[in-house]
This record gives sequence, C-alpha cells and structure tokens, in this order.
Amino acid sequence: MNRMLLSVLALVALCASGQARPDYEFPFGRIVNGEATTIESHPYQVSIQTTKGSHFCGGSIIDSETIVTAAHCMQSYAASELQIRLGSTSRSDGGEVVSVRTFKFHEGYNSKLMVNDVAIIKLSSPVRQTSKIRFVELADTTPASGTEAIVTGWGTTCFLFCSSPDTLMSVAVDLLQKSDCESDKYSYGDSIQDTMVCAYSEKKDACQGDSGGPLVANNKLVGVVSWGNGCAWSGYPGVYADVASLKSWIEQTAAEL
Repeated sequence: MNRMLLSVLALVALCASGQARPDYEFPFGRIVNGEATTIESHPYQVSIQTTKGSHFCGGSIIDSETIVTAAHCMQSYAASELQIRLGSTSRSDGGEVVSVRTFKFHEGYNSKLMVNDVAIIKLSSPVRQTSKIRFVELADTTPASGTEAIVTGWGTTCFLFCSSPDTLMSVAVDLLQKSDCESDKYSYGDSIQDTMVCAYSEKKDACQGDSGGPLVANNKLVGVVSWGNGCAWSGYPGVYADVASLKSWIEQTAAEL
C-alpha cells in the first residue's frame, strides 16, 4: 500500500481494537519534525501536480527531461492530466511549470507488496540547469546503515488531519539497509523486499504527499519515498524504493521513452 493508505488503515485497525500504541504520539512538526528549506538547497526536487495545480507527489529530476518518482503516484492519471513544477520552494507558485509527455511505471510494481515502486516521467520540453534546477545522480550502491540522508517534500506535517505546507520541507534520517530494517529492532519483518531501503530517526519521517520524492545521501539519489506504517511512528522506519537496485531499469526506461 502507499504511504497515505497504509497510515489511515493502521489508525482504523488501532481504533477497532480498542487499543492505542503505548508509545505513539501524534507527530506534529515539519515533514514530520523537519524544517523549512529552499529549492536552492535541494534543486533536484520537483512537485508533481494535476494540470489544475494540485500537488500530490514529489519527484527528482535526473536529466533535462526525466523525472524519477514512485509507481504508486502514477496509478490514477494520464500524461495529459499532469504537470511538473521545477525550481520553486513553493509548490503553488514560481519556478517553471512543464507539461508531461509520457510516463511509465515499473512492470513489476505490486501494490500489495510495494515492490519495484518506481516510475519515470518524461517532460514535454527539456529544462536547463540553474541554481534552482539541478540534476541529481543515481546511487550505484546503497550506503551503509547509519549514513545520514535527507528527505524533502511538501507532504503533510503529521500522518492524519494535517494540511500540507506550501514551503518545501526537509528532514535528516539515518539509512537502514534491508537486513537491518527487517531485524527484530523494527516492526516490518519480511515485508521489506530486495527493492526497498529504509530510513529512520525517532519522530522524524516523510509523510503522505511526500511520496515519490527524493532521499539523498552523499549528494546522490538513494531512495524514492514509497510507504510506511503511519508517519514517524516509533519502531516503524520510512520505506523507500532502493535506487541502486533499480538503477538499470531507471536508466533503460529513461532512454527508451
């Protein structure tokens, strides 16, 4: 399930059981518990929107006409219904707005298992790099557990009943490789698949609306915001599509489209 749906269903299950997680608090804050930032600091970040200007997912620009995002972001749209805002700290104003020529999500994407949660979007016209638009390099390997990474987006500031900020937000989290994420210390077990990487810092996380956006470490794109149980819930890392394991598909698909 995508990040938003899993969050809501998790809350429903808790309420139906008559029990609440003893260590759970509503995680109010930024992105969750991050801070406002600028597009100059994260110029690879883009907002994926409907043609009416409604932001619904994030993405990363990797060359003059290619965006990487999550497969689950692209399930309900045609290319003609979409536009990309680049080069703006605000999701609703400024920068450049470019229409979408086509897109493709991974053939092996599975909405139940959330494997291969990656998609490629091709812009209708190329953009140039500036101080506010820069292409991000794809990671060749997944950094070691404990490596600091930055996740950015315009998603909600808590997992339920929170509005989305108009200003780009960022938060620092620690990477967890697959074997560490599925260990007894955390709560996902064998839900973590080979095309996934996790990131966790207590009470810090991405949330709904951040889906498809970048997780960057060492100036390289290492993850794509995919799913999670709630947002910033204790013991539940954020789960991302692992760019290193999906790099060949990303590059081949970008070239073919």
